[in-house]
Amino acid sequence: MKSILLKSVFFFFIAFHIQAQELLPFVENYNKSDYQGDNQIWNVAQGKDKAMYFANNHYLLRYDGVVWEKYALPNKTIIRSILIEDDRIYSGSYKEFGYWKRENGKMNYVSITKNLRLFDEKDNEEIWKIFRYKESLYFQSFNDVFIYNGKNIKKIKFPFLISYCFVVDQDLYVASVNKGLFKMNGSKISNPKGWDNLKNTVVHAVEKHDGQTYIFTQKRGIFIVGKNGLKAWNNPLNETLKSNGINVAKFIRNNKLVVGTGNKGVFIYDFKTNSYKNIDRNNVLMNNSVLSIGFDKEEDLWLGLDNGIAHVEVNSPISFFYDNSGILGSVYSVATTKKGYLIASNHGIFEFDSGNFKMMPNTQGQGWNITKINDKYIIGHNDGTFCYENGALTKINNVSGGWNFSKSIINDTYFQSTYSGILVYDDSSDFKKSKVINDFTKPIKYVAQNKKNEIWAADNYRGLYRVLLDDNYKTKKIENITQQSKIKNDFGVKIFEFRDEILFLINNVWYTFNSLSNKLEENELFNSNFKNISDVIAIDKDHFLVLQEGILYHIYAHDGKFIWNIIQEKYYKGKLINENLRIFRSNNHYLMNLDDGFISLQLGYINRQNRGVKVEAYNNHELLPDEGKIKHNTELKINVISGIYGASKPNLFYQINKDKNYIPITNGSIVLNNLGSGSHSVVIYKHDGANYDKVSSFDFKVAQPWYFSFWMILLYLLVIAAVLFFYYKWNKLRYTQKLKLQAEELKHQREILEMELKKENELNSQEYEKHILELELQTKSSEVAGKSLSIAKQTEMIDKIQNILDSEKDFGKLKSEIKKAIKINEVNKHEWEIFETNLNQIHNEFIVNLSKKYPNLTPKDIKLCIYLKMNLSSKEIAPMMNISFRGVELHRYRLRKKLGLNQEENLSKFLLSL
Repeated sequence: MKSILLKSVFFFFIAFHIQAQELLPFVENYNKSDYQGDNQIWNVAQGKDKAMYFANNHYLLRYDGVVWEKYALPNKTIIRSILIEDDRIYSGSYKEFGYWKRENGKMNYVSITKNLRLFDEKDNEEIWKIFRYKESLYFQSFNDVFIYNGKNIKKIKFPFLISYCFVVDQDLYVASVNKGLFKMNGSKISNPKGWDNLKNTVVHAVEKHDGQTYIFTQKRGIFIVGKNGLKAWNNPLNETLKSNGINVAKFIRNNKLVVGTGNKGVFIYDFKTNSYKNIDRNNVLMNNSVLSIGFDKEEDLWLGLDNGIAHVEVNSPISFFYDNSGILGSVYSVATTKKGYLIASNHGIFEFDSGNFKMMPNTQGQGWNITKINDKYIIGHNDGTFCYENGALTKINNVSGGWNFSKSIINDTYFQSTYSGILVYDDSSDFKKSKVINDFTKPIKYVAQNKKNEIWAADNYRGLYRVLLDDNYKTKKIENITQQSKIKNDFGVKIFEFRDEILFLINNVWYTFNSLSNKLEENELFNSNFKNISDVIAIDKDHFLVLQEGILYHIYAHDGKFIWNIIQEKYYKGKLINENLRIFRSNNHYLMNLDDGFISLQLGYINRQNRGVKVEAYNNHELLPDEGKIKHNTELKINVISGIYGASKPNLFYQINKDKNYIPITNGSIVLNNLGSGSHSVVIYKHDGANYDKVSSFDFKVAQPWYFSFWMILLYLLVIAAVLFFYYKWNKLRYTQKLKLQAEELKHQREILEMELKKENELNSQEYEKHILELELQTKSSEVAGKSLSIAKQTEMIDKIQNILDSEKDFGKLKSEIKKAIKINEVNKHEWEIFETNLNQIHNEFIVNLSKKYPNLTPKDIKLCIYLKMNLSSKEIAPMMNISFRGVELHRYRLRKKLGLNQEENLSKFLLSL
C-alpha cells in the first residue's frame, strides 16, 4: 500500500512538473562565436564594476552587457576558478594563481606565485576553487590548499585527492574524491559521524537553506544533514537528479533551489509551490551540461555550460511558453483554462493539457481569436466560430474569419468582426443565435459600441464606418467617417475602447467622434501622451499595451496619469505578429501571442529602469577619458554600460552636440565617424516611452587634421615664405633679364626703325624724285607737244609762203595768197581741242587736286595753271589761250588772288608743289 501511494505521489508530481514547466524564464544564450573563446565555462561571477567574469579554459572572459573581452594568462594555462573581491578578480590555473585588475579599459594580471616554489613537480596542481575563510584567501587544488593572508602563503597538503572545499557558516568542509566529506579545523581534518554514505561519491556542493544544510552529490542525489547523520532529500525530483548527475547547486531568493546537472540542463525548484522547471536543450538551453552557476545584482542566473553561457532571468516578471516542436506554428491567440491553455494558431485550435498538445477536431487551419465569456471560450476561425466549454468544442456558425470578438459598452451584446461583415450576439446564454448586420458585407477587423443603435466598424484595409441600426439591428444608414472627415490615409484603422470612450488610431494620430460636426477630431489627451503609436491592445479598463517605434510599453492609467513600463525588445524581437497582437488577462498576469509561442507578463509590474549608466569611450582601442582628445578622421566607439542584464535594463537614446533628434543606442554602443574638428558632446537619455531623462554624458574633442597642426602650419608658412622669396628672386632676375632684353630689343627696334626710316626716306626721296621727274616729263611732254605743234604749223606755213613767193609774180595777188596761207596754217579749233584733251589727261591728277582744293577756279583758270605748271611764259601762253600778252598777265594776277598768294610767292613753284 505504501509503495502504491509513493508511486501515485511520484506520478502526480511528474504530471504536475510537466504542466508547470510550460512557462519558463527568458534565456539568453551566448556561444563561442559571441565571446570568441573556448568551450567550457568553469566559473562565473559578477564584479564590483557590474561586469560578468568567466573562467573559460585559456581565457578570462569579461562581459559588461555591451562588449565581450578575453584575456590570457602570461603562461597560457587554463583558468579553472575565479573569485571577485572589490576591484580584484582572483584566478587559479595550473601551478599559478594571482589576480586581475582593470586599468585604462584593460585587464592586467598580477601573479601571486611568481618566483615562489610552491608546487611539487609531480603534483596535479590546478587551482579548482578560490574562497575566503577567516580573513584569508584559500586556493584549492586536487592535492593542496594554499592559504594567502595578503603577504604570506601557507600550504596544507592532504593525504587524499580533493574534489572541492565548502564554507558553511563558520565551518570549512573538504570533500575527497572517494573518502567522503571532512570537516577541517585548522590543519586537522575529521570525518563527521553518520556521513559514511558520502564515501565513494563526489560532493559538488554544500549549501544551507532555511536552517538546514544540504549536501549535493554527483550520483547519489541530495542529502540533508540531521542530528543523527544524513538523510536523503525526500522529494521525487531527487531521483531525477541522481540519474542525470549533479554538477553544481545554489539556493536563490524567493525560496528556490537551482541545480545544474551533467546531462539534463538546470532544474529550478520552488519550495513554495513544490514544483520545478527544467531548462535544457529540449526547450531553450543550448547545452545540457552545466559546469558552474553565478548570479548578478538582479539575482538572475548565469550558467557556465560545457559549451557556452546562458543568462536565465529567473526573477524577471516575464515568462515564456516555447514551442520548439513546431506543432503550434504562429500563435494568434491564447487563453488559460482549468487544465492548461487553449491556443489558436495558424495550424488550428490546440488544447494544452498535462504537458501535451492536442489539436481540437475539425479545427485545422487559421485560428484568429479566443474570447472568454463566463465559462465559455468563443473562438474565431477561418472556417467559422467555435465554442469551447468544459473540454468540449462545438461549432456555432459557419461564417468565415472571426477576427475579433468585442462586447458592447452599454449592454451584454457581443459583436464579431468577420471576413464578410459583422455578427451580433445579443443572447450571451446561447451563442448559436446570431444576427447579421445587413447591407454591410465588408471585411471588418474591429467593432465597438458605446451608444444605442450605433456601432463603429473598421475595415480590414481602409476606412472607418459609423453604422446606424434600429432596435432589431437592421441597417438604417452607413457613413464613411474617415471620408467625411477628409482623412486621406485611413489604412489600418484601430478601434480602442478606454473607460467607456471609443478612440480611433489612424496613421499614428488619435481621434474621437464629434457628434455635432459629425466628423472625427483629434484627441488632445492621447495625442499629447502617446505619439508615434502604431498599435494599441487593451488589457482592462486601467491597463493596455502600445507599440511605439517597434517597442512595446505596458501602460497603467492611474489618477489621471499614464505610467509607462517598457517591455524590452529582446523578449519579442522578430516574433510579433503585426496587426494581430492579442492580450488575454489571467488573474494578475496577461498573455500575449508570439510567432513561436506566447509570453506571460505580470500585470502590476513596474519597470523602474536603472538610471546608473557608465560611459566608456575607445579610440584606436584605447580608453579615452572624459573631455579627452582624439585624432581627426578616426573612429570613436562609446559603450554605454548599465550593468543591468535583465528586465530593468534601461531603454537608452543619445543626442550629439545638442541635436534635436534622439537616436536609439543599439546593443549599448555608439559609433561616431567623420567628426569635425573642435568640441563635441554626447548626452545619454533613458526613455520610458513618454519622457527622455538624462542619465549621463561624455565630452570630447577632435584634433585638427594633421595638415592643420601647429608644425604643419609652421611648415606651410615656411614653404610659403620660401616660395615667395624664391618667387621674388626669380621675379627680380626675370625682371632684370626682361629689362635687359627690352633694352636690347629697343636698341634693335631703334636700329630697325632707323633703317626703315632711312629706307623709307630713301624710297620717299626716290618716289619724290620719280614723281618730280614724271611731272617734269609730263611738263616737257606738254612743252614738246606744244612746241611740236607750233613748229609743225610754222614749218608748213613757211613752206606754203615759200611756194607762193616762188610761183606768184603779182604783188597784190601775192599779198592775198600769203594772207590766205597764214590763215590756213593757223591751228584749227578741232586740233586745239585734241591738244587740250591730251593736256588734261596728262595733268589729270593735278587738275583733280586743284579742283578739290580751290573749287571756285574756272576752266580757263585751270588751263592757265596747267600752262604755268608747264613753265610756259606769258608770251607762249598768249597764242595758246588766244589772248594777248596783256590779257595773260591780267589773268595771272586774278589767279593769284583766287589761290590766296601774296606778291612774294612764286605762282609757278606753288603750282608745282600741289
